[in-house]
Amino acid sequence: MVEAVTYDEPVELDEKSMRGRRGRTRKGQAVGRYLMCVHVTDRATQIAVLEGRRLIEFRVSRPADDVSQIHGNIYLGRVQNVLPGMETAFVDVGTPKNAVLYRGDVQYDPEDIESGDGAPAKPRIEDLLRPKQSILCQVTKNPIGEKGARLTQDVSLAGRFVVLVPNSSGFGISKRLPDSERKRLRSILERVKPEGHGLIVRTAAEKVTAAEIERDVARLVGQWNDISKLAKSSSAPALLYREPEAPLRLIREELNSDYRGVIIDDRQLYSEVSGYVSSIIRPLADRVEHYDTKKEKLPLFERYYVTEQLKKALEPKVWLPSGGSLIIEHTEALTVVDVNTGKNVGKSSLEETVLANNLEAADELARQLRLRDIGGIIVVDFVDMEVAANRAQVTKRFREALARDKTRTQVLDISGLGLMEMTRKRSGEGLLESLSDICSDCSGRGFRLLADLID
Repeated sequence: MVEAVTYDEPVELDEKSMRGRRGRTRKGQAVGRYLMCVHVTDRATQIAVLEGRRLIEFRVSRPADDVSQIHGNIYLGRVQNVLPGMETAFVDVGTPKNAVLYRGDVQYDPEDIESGDGAPAKPRIEDLLRPKQSILCQVTKNPIGEKGARLTQDVSLAGRFVVLVPNSSGFGISKRLPDSERKRLRSILERVKPEGHGLIVRTAAEKVTAAEIERDVARLVGQWNDISKLAKSSSAPALLYREPEAPLRLIREELNSDYRGVIIDDRQLYSEVSGYVSSIIRPLADRVEHYDTKKEKLPLFERYYVTEQLKKALEPKVWLPSGGSLIIEHTEALTVVDVNTGKNVGKSSLEETVLANNLEAADELARQLRLRDIGGIIVVDFVDMEVAANRAQVTKRFREALARDKTRTQVLDISGLGLMEMTRKRSGEGLLESLSDICSDCSGRGFRLLADLID
């Protein structure tokens, strides 16, 4: 199996480049909007991201990640069966449940498909896959509940600054970067793009040198060559490539000068993360700290009030600053959010009170969706607003608040009934599922039958 590269000889940077990317400091202390706290136990590694003092993101990684947390892993899978009516194939990748591969995620060469009328061929899934066939595939969504993992044959390898897309011809640059930076990076890409592979430049590549991008590309190409060799010598099902541990993965994706620090309470994990940041993200190496629990009076999560906020995030009711509230309830198919004015009685008119309450709810709901990692279909019942312009204002505010969330969302306008429908990409289990077990008495229904009244 190929492991992700988490250490490499650092690229030498001049003092000007280092200074420009170190981030702000005040009186010798790093200053930033975010703080990452990593708490390690025998059962799990817990990662909390705070904005100021507010908890905005929380993740749990367990040792059994080869079963439940396999997002990004690459497998040599064996097709078990193909369902033409569902345009789906079930693939054995060595996990308890077969993974799912949809027709749109199957990769094929159009020249290998014949079309009788000369028009571009649109082959069916049974024309592309057959039972017992071995295929190279990558997990795009962890298994959730009774559903197996979701797969794609469009494999990609993520580095710190670029994403390698093997056997592709194109390249792209993050749209979040300014035009001047995109122009500079495009000229670098034209020089370092490997033959036969595509590249996508990430937002983290802003201000980085050509040498750093070239080193990142070389690492990824080396990984892909190792994966290709392993695939030829392995028998399906087989794990070919494993993504790094959750803390390293999150740091690779997120860490920038907006983070004032990464604090880890485990010496071994601290050494791994510190080595990775020192070699790959060198300007921010001094922002990784070890929290010595033997010397500190409080555990890490208590020191930064993570535990207190986490318990509140598991409750269905969320209070708003002016006295209103959100009630968040989960069902199997969707999540329902009810917005109430509660203790918020306002000052002037009902419409203004309702508008102010709904605007507060929009801001808080965006935070709760990210913190609780709620995915799938979501229906929000805002307090009814008579004025159409007010409904539009709340929708705009909500979309702006969701802009900080990197998980893909789609939001529809508020209907005349005050309902907003939206979807948020589901990539794994939510906060509640990751920190709880289903009750053995009621099977998660929330009530217990009275045996003495049922014969």
